[in-house]
Amino acid sequence: MIGTVLCYVLLPAARLLQALRDAFFTYRKNVLLAKSPSTQIEGVFAATTGRSVPEEEEALLQQWLEEGAGSLPASESVPAVRKASVTLTSDWLEGSELLMTSLSDLNTSPEVTRCADQQHSELNALASSELQDHAVAELARLPAEETVTVAGSAPWAAVVPQTDHQAVGCAGINVEVLNDDPAVLAWSLACNADTVPPVLPAQPVQDTVPFYPVPTEVPYHEILWRDWEDLSVQPSVLEQVSKNTPLFEFRVMSYNILAQDLVEQGLDLYVHCHPDILNWNYRLPNLLQEIQHWDPDILCLQEVQENHYWEQLEPTFKEMGFACFYKRRTGTKTDGCAVCYKHSRFQLISLSPIEYFRPGLDVLNRDNVGLVLLLQPVLPEGLGLKAVSPLCVANTHVLFNPRRGDIKLAQVALLLAEIDKIARTTEGSYYPVILCGDLNSVPDSPLYKFIRNGELSYHGMPAWKVVSGQEDFSQQLYSRKLLAPLWPSSLGVTDKCQYVTLCQPKKLGRREYSRDFLLQFRFCDIACERPPQLVLLEGVTDAKPVASAREHSAVTAVLKRHNSLFFLGKQCSGVIQHGLNLTSVYSHFLPQRGRPEVTTMPMGLGATVDYIFYSAEPVENKAGRRLYKDGALKLLGRLSLLSEDVLLMANGLPNPFCSSDHLCLLASFGLEISSL
Repeated sequence: MIGTVLCYVLLPAARLLQALRDAFFTYRKNVLLAKSPSTQIEGVFAATTGRSVPEEEEALLQQWLEEGAGSLPASESVPAVRKASVTLTSDWLEGSELLMTSLSDLNTSPEVTRCADQQHSELNALASSELQDHAVAELARLPAEETVTVAGSAPWAAVVPQTDHQAVGCAGINVEVLNDDPAVLAWSLACNADTVPPVLPAQPVQDTVPFYPVPTEVPYHEILWRDWEDLSVQPSVLEQVSKNTPLFEFRVMSYNILAQDLVEQGLDLYVHCHPDILNWNYRLPNLLQEIQHWDPDILCLQEVQENHYWEQLEPTFKEMGFACFYKRRTGTKTDGCAVCYKHSRFQLISLSPIEYFRPGLDVLNRDNVGLVLLLQPVLPEGLGLKAVSPLCVANTHVLFNPRRGDIKLAQVALLLAEIDKIARTTEGSYYPVILCGDLNSVPDSPLYKFIRNGELSYHGMPAWKVVSGQEDFSQQLYSRKLLAPLWPSSLGVTDKCQYVTLCQPKKLGRREYSRDFLLQFRFCDIACERPPQLVLLEGVTDAKPVASAREHSAVTAVLKRHNSLFFLGKQCSGVIQHGLNLTSVYSHFLPQRGRPEVTTMPMGLGATVDYIFYSAEPVENKAGRRLYKDGALKLLGRLSLLSEDVLLMANGLPNPFCSSDHLCLLASFGLEISSL
């Protein structure tokens, strides 16, 4: 125990300064954890209640420093090398800003000063034999809960972990605390007792076993830092956005928040997580604080547990100014999808929930659901006679099963048919569309390419390949193949992902054939057969045409050509299309890191399965890939995603900082405002 505490005693001032800041992070998280577990959570965001204001905390910190510095007699105290300067700003302690504040901003601020050579001299001074003897002697005499003062550093206390979270302020962080309650350290150090750098300089101590300095750990909020990418300043966007054309700007978030029932049903998927961070009472404040911090105008959620939605989420979202709609999965499932929008910014035109389950159809026998809304943006007063187009927003969670790509494809086709119905204008064009959801398909999959390119030839394709990237079943001898047609005509959906009843009627017009064309068939078999209902008239209807050998061969060639065209037409039913012109908000690759983006980490493997698609204008096709440019709906910015290696540094998903096994997606859009 003395050796453990001695490691903290001999830390340089900068390390203790870092630990002190992390202790305040812990204090902030404890306030969130100490809330009542009741269903009324209106106090989740009122984190300032029950804690002191920043000025009081700074005063308490200063008092703590003074009392700690005076805990040892002046005659016995070690000459101080220097005092650590600590200033806690109001932004640092504010709840909503705390979540996403980068430590790099603090490290470069004038309030916190560091000097490498002074730290080095302090470490050498602390490692001297006389100082070590003095420290060991002091440790032997001090009680278990007495503060230890180290020259040139803040006081540090080796205390027993407190059970009352509200009382935990700046308690010392020791190995026992980390092991017993890592969930309390959600905003603190990423603790891993086994993490030791391969080469560490040993610091000799007289007559004791050499020890290694505690390795510097990066806090979770620093590892998982996500930048906001402003795309409105790009030249391509600036060219499209005229200075005289105002935009209706809004933010859209898509987030799979991980239903608690699914956590408890699949605990083997989360063996890397401490049980405390999987608790719903721990995860809920994190999720709500993250949503409040990014402040979206439209919120699309997946895996929303029904009782949590009605008892906790919907009441909280309504207090935040959202109008909410929910659709539970069919059957016995307890989770579903939700779409929420700020009623101060949008008005509902129409709502269409979708159930993908169809009794008797093997290709649609699962309980997944979706929601499609048509919203009218609310323009601010004072714009005069201005108008903005309605916006179609869709949200879904597609089947996970990697082997059943046929079901995924049919579910997406149904969703696109519903979007086609809701977003179609009277002129036959479409309102701008935003499609969010967990599609359980990776960016190089045929399903993704179908949504983005508007076409997919699926006939004969292995079912697993439609979701290529989740799993590879190419080595199996017998795999399910997709056959045309994928769904029966009784479903009422065409191969263009449109409802049959809403398809544009074909233009009725008389079809004209030339005389020479019709004469080619005068000696075909059907033409040479006497109809049974034909009245027999001698010399008139009793004659049977007789074709010469030349005429017979010509007729055979014509029939073969038409039969091949008919067969080709039957094969074309293995191609499905849609005309919505959708492209992805994200590029799915991080050029600065040279790695792909990921949105989830199933079993420690990073993958992108969550998307935000939006309407754009196609410009050209290159090697089967359709290229787009922004149209009436313009992409103005997005929240950057992370790579697999970064998430592995934070022990995957979920972790104490991110309380879902998916990352949230966030994008900013602008709709052109036109004059009436």
